[in-house]
Amino acid sequence: MTTLEIGIASFPVLLTLIFLRVPIGLAMFLVGLFGLYFATGTFNMGFSRLKSETYSTFSSYSLSIIPMFLLMGHFATLGGMSQSLFKAAEAWLGHRKGGVAMSAVGACAGFGAICGSSLATAATMSQVALPELRRYGYAGGFSTATLAAGGTLGILIPPSVVLVIYAILTEQNIAKLFLSAFIPGILAAVGYMLTIAIYARIHPDRAGTARERMPYAQRWRAVLDVWPVLTVFLVVVGGIYLGVFTPTEGAAVGALGTGLIALVNGGLNRHSFVESFMATARSTAMIFFIVLGAAFYNGFLALTQVPQELSNYVVGLGLSPWMVLTVILLIYLILGAVMDSLSMILLTIPIFFPIVANLDFGMTTEEVAIWFGILVLIVVEVGLITPPVGMNLFVINSMDRLTPMIETYKAVLYFVASDIIRVIILVLFPGITLFALRLMY
Repeated sequence: MTTLEIGIASFPVLLTLIFLRVPIGLAMFLVGLFGLYFATGTFNMGFSRLKSETYSTFSSYSLSIIPMFLLMGHFATLGGMSQSLFKAAEAWLGHRKGGVAMSAVGACAGFGAICGSSLATAATMSQVALPELRRYGYAGGFSTATLAAGGTLGILIPPSVVLVIYAILTEQNIAKLFLSAFIPGILAAVGYMLTIAIYARIHPDRAGTARERMPYAQRWRAVLDVWPVLTVFLVVVGGIYLGVFTPTEGAAVGALGTGLIALVNGGLNRHSFVESFMATARSTAMIFFIVLGAAFYNGFLALTQVPQELSNYVVGLGLSPWMVLTVILLIYLILGAVMDSLSMILLTIPIFFPIVANLDFGMTTEEVAIWFGILVLIVVEVGLITPPVGMNLFVINSMDRLTPMIETYKAVLYFVASDIIRVIILVLFPGITLFALRLMY
């Protein structure tokens, strides 16, 4: 077999290992290691890469942003920010039909602005919103589906761990990617609220009852209670775009700020402080091992020339750039049903990005890279709520054992439809994604 054939044969082997529930990082590492053996006839290159790749991956300054954002999310939870966000959203939306569910989405969007993890956003907001949704008579499946969908805003609204990984893989500016994600993130939150409104009219018996309309004085008091969230968000994001500090430094400042707020609010003590660091360390170790496995596997693919040959083949087919992009996004939707978001990004970007970068969309290379990154982020986000695997669905259902998973599957399809419509809009009108970037730069 030629090295190219060995590279192509590695894909079904990798997918088989994943389906056998081998951890994705370990699966990519093993396929990369043995792939190098079959391609070169010796383990020397594999063991040499193991030494150099481990150091170069884990010593990356850019990757240090990940534990900082994860720690910021833990401190934000301890500081009671999730409760204040939900109460503020509920004060303005709770009196509408489906309003408590809309409030949960709004709170998820706010929490996503200080937490770069989808699963963390979904789990945290569920603890706050699920009791309220039950209290007002919302059906279990609709409640869990709403929170699963709302949780995806954690990786779409900056800061986002997945966007950081994409930026590193494609050598793009993290700040520009964060900026370009804002409008699609707002569209996602608005789209989910519209979906809830439609669902509430189609299934009024499952959308609970509306709570009493609050006086405006109480509404504004509820808004004032979220000042810690707004302060941290403005300091971190504003500092990054004003050039006061880098994204990594901004993440550290955000972690410090949320930690101080949690301390003042009484949520941070010796035990919770240590547990926050331990939880951050566990999550970071998991992410970094996946990154290492992907780096090893992608190094093997580079040796076999699979990405380059695939890129040349696709360009040589003469298909329109839009057709190629559509096929790639459909592949992401399919993979999203069986893989987690980070694994998809690490596995596919080194293959798909060179293809997209060589196509003519009438934009600069940087604009194409950023636009494609946001599109990928959105379809990966769809995968988090797509049956049968959707990670967010399992996280939420584990917190509501009384609701059958099939009920969650049925209700979440409305939110998946909303996501697909949003993807189509952003594909047809790239200017929506790039508007803020072109305005600032």
